Amino acid sequence: MKQTVLVTGAASQIGVFLLPSLGRQHLDVVALTRNVGAIHDGSRLAHGAARFARWVECDIRLCPDGDTGVGAEALIHLAPLMTLPRLVPAFAARGGKRLIAFGSTGRYSKSHSDNIREQAFVASAAEAEAAIARLCSESGIAWTIFRPTLIYGVGMDRNVTLIAKMIRRYRCFPLLGASRGLRQPVHAADLAEACRLALDNPATYGIAYNLSGGETLTYLDMVRRIFAAQNMEPRFVRVPLVFFRLAMWSISRIPRYRDFNSQMARRMNEDLAFDHSDAVRDFGYAPRAFQPSLAWVTTDAG
Repeated sequence: MKQTVLVTGAASQIGVFLLPSLGRQHLDVVALTRNVGAIHDGSRLAHGAARFARWVECDIRLCPDGDTGVGAEALIHLAPLMTLPRLVPAFAARGGKRLIAFGSTGRYSKSHSDNIREQAFVASAAEAEAAIARLCSESGIAWTIFRPTLIYGVGMDRNVTLIAKMIRRYRCFPLLGASRGLRQPVHAADLAEACRLALDNPATYGIAYNLSGGETLTYLDMVRRIFAAQNMEPRFVRVPLVFFRLAMWSISRIPRYRDFNSQMARRMNEDLAFDHSDAVRDFGYAPRAFQPSLAWVTTDAG
């Protein structure tokens, strides 16, 4: 009998790569989405990735008692980590034994922020991780939490893709100070591969891993690489913090970017690098170097 794997947040950029990967292993993949119609009209998951899963319409924030109505041996939670604790008891009650979830290294990089929303994020992320570990322990579920750094992959992110859009529109990019804080962009396909490698690997049970990309570079060099990927000469404008405060406030009026704030500009000069050697040791994690040209290339779902 096939092992059933439930994937929440399946229409995310990690899901674009994860669904084909799981499907090719002949697993029974059940993917949750708030809008099945949007999936099947071909606008959300490229190159047929959607066909590797059975899609179930369910808003995990609203399902009664956290019960998705799906029984599965494993759950890979690509949706926000804070939405997971309420799902764990029902998942266990339906026979669930293995859980992989995604948090963020933002739990650490934003820990000294003076922004109220970011402070709340750090607190809720820590609370969610603690709750997941406790609930899984009580239910006999083997859990693993991944905390990726700056994710890119199929033009769905708000990092590399947003920078690229700004460059194309304005033909230059604004910087605060030297902008030499370290970054480790990680491709969504490498995070999907981490799920595959860890799924049935006991060495990963009960552990949280920071998953960074395979190359460490400064924020400035990261943006230079994005210019080059679009065959454009790098052009930068050094601007004062007050400009970023105004710009970020304006952008935050857009619902998709409501969490944008001037702290993000300040972090251009902060090192946000994380060691992933434990992931290499435990499950052979091998992320690629930063290739921004791949940010606009979708997976070949075969």
